[in-house]
Amino acid sequence: MMTDRIEKSIELKAPVERVWRALTDHVEFGTWFRVKLDRPFVPGETSRGPLLYPGFEHVLWEARIVAMEHPSLFAFTWHPYAVERGVDYSGEPPTRVEFHLAPTAAGTRLTVTESGFDALPAHRRDLAFRMNDGGWAAQMRNIEAHVGQDAEQGQDTKQGQDTKQGAARGIAS
Repeated sequence: MMTDRIEKSIELKAPVERVWRALTDHVEFGTWFRVKLDRPFVPGETSRGPLLYPGFEHVLWEARIVAMEHPSLFAFTWHPYAVERGVDYSGEPPTRVEFHLAPTAAGTRLTVTESGFDALPAHRRDLAFRMNDGGWAAQMRNIEAHVGQDAEQGQDTKQGQDTKQGAARGIAS
């Protein structure tokens, strides 16, 4: 079993530009990832905000954006499964999350890779890996549903149109 790296891949029925926007527009990312982010993603800067998952609203999602190579790579570092109340995770090494996009005949191949688990403290490593492995599987379904809304509506929603409606669907599901 590989313990340092998680990789999930999905073919989305949406063009690369649409998937790129769902990943790199902080409002759209927050809709499908279920986090209320405080600012746009900018390489070298940190974005943060509370998770919107019931039972995890106390968790502050925080990620340092490390790459935005339009339209093929979006990457950030963060502290995986940092959910325990009162614990300061800032002294731990972060993991790196990369989203790779590639055009396909049907739309876009999206691959997410999270690496660096072997550097985590031993007492957290296995749980963080296991929880994020399942979490990325769920997030791939979330982004698929998010970009799939456009196809269902027969249009490519631009720059936040339907964001409130999408956010309501994201929170309710």
